[in-house]
Amino acid sequence: MRKKRIGGIPVVESGGSRAVGNISLRDVQFLLTAPEIYHDYRSITAKNFLTAVRSYLEKHHKVTPIRSGMIMCKRDNTMKELINLLDSEKIHRIYVVDDYGNLDGVITLRDIISKLVHEPHGYFGDFFDGVLPLPQNSRV
Repeated sequence: MRKKRIGGIPVVESGGSRAVGNISLRDVQFLLTAPEIYHDYRSITAKNFLTAVRSYLEKHHKVTPIRSGMIMCKRDNTMKELINLLDSEKIHRIYVVDDYGNLDGVITLRDIISKLVHEPHGYFGDFFDGVLPLPQNSRV
């Protein structure tokens, strides 16, 4: 995530494209705040990370998106539905899946905002530089 400068990644089944989880920057906090759930964080797999963090959260009765699973939508969901879902779940990304749960894409809050609001290049100066990169095909 650091190399690609992104805030989250989907986790898919080994050898397939069925979505099984999501790891966000918010979830990585457990590398610092709950080291007892695993010992060698540099070699832990995404699947083991999800399992360990979910178990830790259940034991401590905490509700977060990583515990409840990925938030997903279908291609035919409306923008209004996506915005309401992002707001109600307090998340920044929704994964698009097909009828079989295979990962089709991701829609972020930033994607939606960039489609609804257009500012000329440089409108905010360098205020947003380095926050999160826009997609290369972005016209914002």
